[in-house]
Amino acid sequence: MSPMTSKLVRIEQFGGPEQMKLVDAPVGEPGPGEIRIRHKAVGLNYIDVYQRTGMYAMPLPLSMGMEASGVVEAVAEGVTHLQVGDRAAYASQPPGSYCEARVMPARTVCKLPDSISFETGAAMMLKGLTAHYLLHRTLPQAGLQAGDFVLFHAAAGGVGLIACQMARALGLQLIGTAGSDEKCAMAKAHGASHVINYAKEDFVARVKDITGGQGVKVVYDSVGADTFMKSLDCLRPFGLIANFGNASGKVPPFDINVLAGKGSLYASRPTLFSHLATRESSQSITDELFALVGSGQVKIQIDQQYALADVASAHRDLEARKTTGCTILIP
Repeated sequence: MSPMTSKLVRIEQFGGPEQMKLVDAPVGEPGPGEIRIRHKAVGLNYIDVYQRTGMYAMPLPLSMGMEASGVVEAVAEGVTHLQVGDRAAYASQPPGSYCEARVMPARTVCKLPDSISFETGAAMMLKGLTAHYLLHRTLPQAGLQAGDFVLFHAAAGGVGLIACQMARALGLQLIGTAGSDEKCAMAKAHGASHVINYAKEDFVARVKDITGGQGVKVVYDSVGADTFMKSLDCLRPFGLIANFGNASGKVPPFDINVLAGKGSLYASRPTLFSHLATRESSQSITDELFALVGSGQVKIQIDQQYALADVASAHRDLEARKTTGCTILIP
C-alpha cells in the first residue's frame, strides 16, 4: 500500500454498526500546525457510538474514532513539540482515528514515553484523560480530600477502571456501580472502596447506607437518563453531579429548582475537549496521566482487541455491554 493512502472507517449516514465502511482514501501532506501519523493501535470509546448513531450530530460523511497511537511520519511548519519518527498518542477532535494513517492537528498529539506500549497508549488517552479531568478538575465547591466519598457509575468500564485506580491513589472512597457481580468484583480489584450491583440493589439506598446517611460529595455519571435523577438523591448538600456521558440516553430536561430542594446542589456537563483546548493544557494533563501510568499507580487494562476491519463487531459488543476495561483496534 502506498504511504499516501490509508484504509479508514467512514459512515455515510447515521445508524447501526453496519453503517461503518472500510474504504481506501488519500492521506496527503500536513499543512501548517499539522502532522501525519501512521497508527499502530486505535482506541474504541462510547463517544464513537454516540457519533455513529447521530446522538452527537456530526457532519456526514464522517470518519470515525477519537484516539490512537503511532509513529509521526511528517511534520509541517509551526509544530515544534514533535519530530518525524517520534512515538506519539492522542485523544483529539476532529474524529478520524479509525484508520492506518491520517493528517491531523498536532495540538493534542503528545510524545508517547518509551515505557508505554502503543497498545496502552491507544487505550489510555481518551479514557485516562477523562478520568483524570473528572477526579482532579471537576470538583465540588469544597474540593475533594482523602477519605471523601464519591459515586462513580459504570465503574467497570474503560473510564471507570482507571478512575477506580486514580481515586485509590488520591485516598478517596469511591463507590462504584456496575450491572453484574463480575463487573463489581473487577471495580473492587481496581480500587473501588465499595461496589453496588445496580441490577440487584437500589443504589440510592446503598449509598446512604455506606455513607451513614450523609451522601457523597460528587457523582460522576456517564450513564445518563437511567441514573441522573436518582443520583441527585445520593448527594450531600452542596454536592456536585457531573454528567459526562449518555450510555442509556440523554438526561431529559428537568426543573432546576430540584437542585434547590435537594440541598443547593450543583450540576455540570463537562467534556474532555474543553481541557484540551490549547497546546499547553493538552500537554499538562497528558503529562500528569503519563506520570500516573509510568509510576504503576494506574494500570491500563486492555480486555478486547479487534482488527480494524472487524470494527462493527467491536461496536456491537460495546453496545451489548459485553466489554470490560479498554478495547483497541489494530490497523
